[in-house]
Amino acid sequence: MTGTVRTIDVDRGDAAYRLWLKEAVRKVQADANRSADTHLLRFPLPEEWGVDLYLKDESTHPTGSLKHRLARSLFLYGLCNGWIRPEVSVIEASSGSTAISEAYFAQLIGVPFVAVMPRTTSREKCRLIEFQGGRCHFVDDPRTMYAEAAALAERTGGHYIDQFTYAERATDWRGNNNIAESIYSQLRLERHPEPAWIVATAGTGGTSATIARYTRYMQYDTRVCVADPENSCFFEGWRDHDPDATSERGSRIEGIGRPRMEPSFLPAAIDRMMKVPDAATVAAVRALETALGRKAGGSTGTGLWGALKIVAEMVAEGRAGSVVTLICDPGDRYLDKYYSDAWLAEEGLDIQPYAMAIDAFLSTGRWPC
Repeated sequence: MTGTVRTIDVDRGDAAYRLWLKEAVRKVQADANRSADTHLLRFPLPEEWGVDLYLKDESTHPTGSLKHRLARSLFLYGLCNGWIRPEVSVIEASSGSTAISEAYFAQLIGVPFVAVMPRTTSREKCRLIEFQGGRCHFVDDPRTMYAEAAALAERTGGHYIDQFTYAERATDWRGNNNIAESIYSQLRLERHPEPAWIVATAGTGGTSATIARYTRYMQYDTRVCVADPENSCFFEGWRDHDPDATSERGSRIEGIGRPRMEPSFLPAAIDRMMKVPDAATVAAVRALETALGRKAGGSTGTGLWGALKIVAEMVAEGRAGSVVTLICDPGDRYLDKYYSDAWLAEEGLDIQPYAMAIDAFLSTGRWPC
């Protein structure tokens, strides 16, 4: 044998970083282990209807919203991919709730966090982000927050965590106590343990993608409906098979509805969609307070309106079964919006016809045509 045997070998191993990474992952996983599963609440309906309506109360997470699950998954995804590192700022484009949860996890592992948000985001959400150690960076046009978040990460050497791209892939949709698996586990002893419908709303699209994939993977007959607010393109993009659909205005219902078809929204996995008027959303969330004695955020109202409509269809057709929707976050974040009559007047929203429709349905079982 002649010649010289050579191997080009570069070792970028960093013992200090691996120790930090190991501890960061442990802290994030410990949060999941500490946080008991969220409750599944029953919405009061007449027993003789044969239909049960449940709300998965995600507002009981440590950061008060459904987005706590997403933020945990995104941080584990970023950490294990080597994207989130010591002293590197994590930057996100958000309308608020995801940013609150991400600020919590950033503080937990000791990295800076910046939320790029529309200037119209509720004051309470901004306060909660700052309470968790994050910083708010505002844009006037909600459509520009993606580009601004990416540009800010580029300018500062930070990591743009990008919930709208990675939500559907960061979450383990096959199980691992995701929201879908939890729903079925909690329904196990109910009279209709396999729901006929699960109604979700979409901001990133990650929750609906997780639920839809899980039901198919487990071979359930449950169908998935997504309720979409005004000033969102998801419904039109889904209905028209148009991946380039857009909306010219931002959604008034914080946390859901988007001006573009987000990468994490999976139209082919969704069985049905509804376009819910914002006035109906507010009427539904106020009806929830009357029924359960608790305030919830606007996105909860959008999903509840869709769920009530499906319940009405089942009652009219004489079909027994169960329907599940979500309490996405608490209403105390929106006292100056969805619970303010002054805000409704400023926005030109008349909720009275929708409130009367809900009252009539709960009394008679008939949905207004």
